[in-house]
Amino acid sequence: MQAQLNAPVQIQGLSKSFSGQSVLKNLDWQIAPGSIVGLLGRNGAGKSTLIECLLGLRDIDGGTTSLYGENTAQLSADTKAKIAYVPQRSDLFEWLTARQMLAYFQQLYPRWNEAKVQSLMQAWDLPFDKVINKLSIGQKQRLSIIRALAHEPELLILDEPVSSLDPAGRRDFLRELIDSVIDKQTTIVFSTHILSDLERVAMDVAFLHEGHIVHQQSLDDMMDNTVRVSAGYTVLQQLQPQKILRRFAQGDGRLLAQFSAEQLQALQSRTDVRIDKLSLEDIFIEMTR
Repeated sequence: MQAQLNAPVQIQGLSKSFSGQSVLKNLDWQIAPGSIVGLLGRNGAGKSTLIECLLGLRDIDGGTTSLYGENTAQLSADTKAKIAYVPQRSDLFEWLTARQMLAYFQQLYPRWNEAKVQSLMQAWDLPFDKVINKLSIGQKQRLSIIRALAHEPELLILDEPVSSLDPAGRRDFLRELIDSVIDKQTTIVFSTHILSDLERVAMDVAFLHEGHIVHQQSLDDMMDNTVRVSAGYTVLQQLQPQKILRRFAQGDGRLLAQFSAEQLQALQSRTDVRIDKLSLEDIFIEMTR
């Protein structure tokens, strides 16, 4: 993978194991500025591990991870100020009130949008002066999101950020993400298992499978051009798709591939080939079998 000098996220040859079990295997990944990338993978695929390695929250066994051209283990204060992270589990200072915690973080960032904090606390009905450990799980997750958005980051990394929110809370968060983050060309990495949420905000999707990023592409292009082809083995061998995403065992007679509009039109007229248009959920299942 050829590195981009201005890529906010660059990973080369990342490896990480736990108790002799490889989770990330010589993984390469980079994300262009202003991208909104949905990170998809089965439970246990290593999405949280990948994010934590990228942020320097876990030691790595091999390879390099860098943010804005700086090694993750040696980030400058200026680079740290560009980054916000919402973890899957709360990392708030739970012995403080929301007001006290937000005031603490305000001192750490040169950019802090107090008007945004006030607006979101009111819109999401969060109490300023209640001790955080007395808040519900959903309230804590909303507070984590406010803390992340308050300093207007250039890189926002979200690990299952809405898993504890009800549908109305997820809708409010996604609207805020679109209104106040996407318009600023913020780079976003968004790990989630709620595919309908991802479809509303992601520009690209990346699939993590068996320790590698096995595919990354524009969501729109993938949805337009990806199909499942079922046919006899000899017929499948004769097809010439633009890209093969997954080739299944010979006896299965199936192929997950991308074709041009002209190719698809021609295939649909054939009686020896079955073409299935797929949802994002279908593609996810096929990509991570």
